[in-house]
Amino acid sequence: MGSLAETAVRPVAPPGPGQPPGFPFRGPGLLARVVPFAVVAVLAEVSLALPPGVQSQPATIVSIVLLLAAAGLFALPWRRLPSWATVLIPLTYTGSVLALILAGGNTSGVGIVILAPLVWAALFHQRWESACVVVAIVAAEVVASLVPTAAADSVIARRVLLWAAQGTMISVATHGLRDRIAQSQWESAQLQEQLRELTVQQDRDRIAAGLQHEVIQRIFAAGLAMQSAASLSSQPSVRQRVEAAAGDLDQVLRLLRDTVFGLEQRLRDRGLRREILELCGGISAAPEVSFSGPLDGALHPGTGTWLVQLLREALVVIGPDAIPASVGVTTDDKACLTVIEATARPHAAGLDWAARKHDGLVEQAARAGGSIDIEPIPGGVRYALRLPLDGTAPLGPGRLS
Repeated sequence: MGSLAETAVRPVAPPGPGQPPGFPFRGPGLLARVVPFAVVAVLAEVSLALPPGVQSQPATIVSIVLLLAAAGLFALPWRRLPSWATVLIPLTYTGSVLALILAGGNTSGVGIVILAPLVWAALFHQRWESACVVVAIVAAEVVASLVPTAAADSVIARRVLLWAAQGTMISVATHGLRDRIAQSQWESAQLQEQLRELTVQQDRDRIAAGLQHEVIQRIFAAGLAMQSAASLSSQPSVRQRVEAAAGDLDQVLRLLRDTVFGLEQRLRDRGLRREILELCGGISAAPEVSFSGPLDGALHPGTGTWLVQLLREALVVIGPDAIPASVGVTTDDKACLTVIEATARPHAAGLDWAARKHDGLVEQAARAGGSIDIEPIPGGVRYALRLPLDGTAPLGPGRLS
């Protein structure tokens, strides 16, 4: 079931253009969504064979019929049904669980399974559908409280089985949701990067057009006029100075052209932003990444290499005892400041971060001409790495030991 986590969970809004009607009962990933809940439902029905056995044979039959009906509803022609019809499946499943409780007894241990339709609705349905399921569950619990109870000491095996199944199902669904959120954050960061590149490209085109029509033509005309004026002068010194000025104007035109079209070449480069986003995107769960000030092109190549190297090493050092929550990169005219804020894991909540030894990381930062400060914050730790913009230190060895 662990392999299902990557595609198991997709929070659902009303069907969009690329989403078929009746989702989550149609479309990609259907098997991954259904299997964990189906396994719990089957185990719950089979558990009635455990002591003390079935208390009500008719209720058992009703439970099985309703469960099969819920499975059969998946085959409905959802494209021709109203959007509210999707709530029928979790409600039918809730009715099946109620009959199952009546079949086994109020203290038979199967009551935990009634959380399954609620989890399903919360993950895949709209809010009003979840509200309907909650009402149905409350009604089911009221009805179940009126039936006779089974012997509490004879249902231990059934309770262990169903609690384990239900816990596994919730765990699989939740981790799948976390994976989907992390993937969405990564895709959002990629889209933001593409939008930034597109914005720069549009600015380049706008600047180029403005220069072409308003600046370059005037400079070119002025250069031609100066060359004509030089040919009219009879004094060699004046002619040389005018021709030199015309040459300077020609050089200005070349610099303008190189500046404008050089932006296009920089857009093709990988860029520090992209490297940092890819590095942080490989962490589960991915931290929030933010940038302030220029980064690509503003740092010396040696400083950029050190920045990525030290950020990678810091994330490795943080990993065992904390979860990186945010990474902020701020660049001004003197230095690049990278701040990592991490939340301490439960086993490291009382760890004295100030007393910890990070000699390798501190040494790496010093070799790059920078510094790193490590200090505790409420609930975690803060790493502040500062590197000068003009650092030219050679890249040190790979990962810290």
